[in-house]
Amino acid sequence: MISRIAISGYRSLRELTLPLGALTVVTGANGTGKSSVYRSLRLLADIADDRIIASLAREGGFESVRWAGPERISRGMRDGSVPVQGTSRKGPVSLKLGFTADETSYSIELGLPIPGLTMFGGDPEIKREMLWIGDKPIPSRVLADRRGPSIQVRGGAGEMRQVKTDTRPYDSLVRSATGPDMPWEIGRLRDQLSAWRFYDHFRTDEAAPSRQLHVGTRTTAISPDGRDVAAAVQTINEIGDPAALAAAIDNAFTGATLEVSSDNGLFRLHMRQHGILRPLGVTELSDGTLRFILLAAALLAPRPAPLMVFNEPEASLHSDLIPALSSLIASASENSQVIVVSHNRTLVATLLGVGAELIELHKDTGETSAIGNDIAPWQWPTR
Repeated sequence: MISRIAISGYRSLRELTLPLGALTVVTGANGTGKSSVYRSLRLLADIADDRIIASLAREGGFESVRWAGPERISRGMRDGSVPVQGTSRKGPVSLKLGFTADETSYSIELGLPIPGLTMFGGDPEIKREMLWIGDKPIPSRVLADRRGPSIQVRGGAGEMRQVKTDTRPYDSLVRSATGPDMPWEIGRLRDQLSAWRFYDHFRTDEAAPSRQLHVGTRTTAISPDGRDVAAAVQTINEIGDPAALAAAIDNAFTGATLEVSSDNGLFRLHMRQHGILRPLGVTELSDGTLRFILLAAALLAPRPAPLMVFNEPEASLHSDLIPALSSLIASASENSQVIVVSHNRTLVATLLGVGAELIELHKDTGETSAIGNDIAPWQWPTR
């Protein structure tokens, strides 16, 4: 389980470390940085497939996503007695991401290349990466260390040995340091990151993938766009927990049941509702009804993920459905670590009532911080 995440230099997250529990709710007013926390977690997951540079490009490039305020914010800047202004920088411009999970910590630092060496001067480079045991990157606890193109790993006898000197600036240690002679913790980290699941605003409009017919194959985890919802429901019915799915649907829509049919391999999802003489096709369901089904399929997946992150899952749901959604989320957190990003007070309050950890964000002088969180400080490796 991830016990904390650390972010530095990303959008409004100048320097932020957050504790995480089995079920964590991230909330705050609009513009306080909730989406930035969500996106930073997605960036970490992208490292497993060497997609972090491309993901930053889709967000507008490194210059668009990095912290745009001063390197340090004085007390006078915060109370308004002096203007907010930059000073001579003491450190390099960088974006850093890190987390601790199961006694192992990982961090990555990205910065800009030397000007004039490439036409891709806006693409960030990986400057430093490290995997270590414990809270602090003490030399004796380092398992793998990457500085620029050089990668060192700890050998079986406990010594640090160099294994690469030509790592490309956009290739992660997580992907580059592979093979039987590498520390097994690197492979575990790679598998862990690639298994994280993110669900951000399932589409439910008329042209949504979830309303179209698709060839059905066994689906142990619904896709982020929900196109395989019928196959996901049928997979739960066959190898998952169909009783839990039936209970969730009945809890949300009293007397309703789900059915899946197949026409030449194309799966169709239907819902039977009390008082309706025929099953309703997925194209006939309301946005809120379809969204709840999509969320239920994600939360009841037969193959639980180590981490599931939901960004505003309550969108388009009627307030009456919030207790049923909260119950689903709480049950899912027994098998997966779950993070919910939401500003819906009812959902937040209901999840807190079932034991969720609370992270409440606010913004001061353009910088996001968490209210009242008590956590040991995170220490970044030096470049």
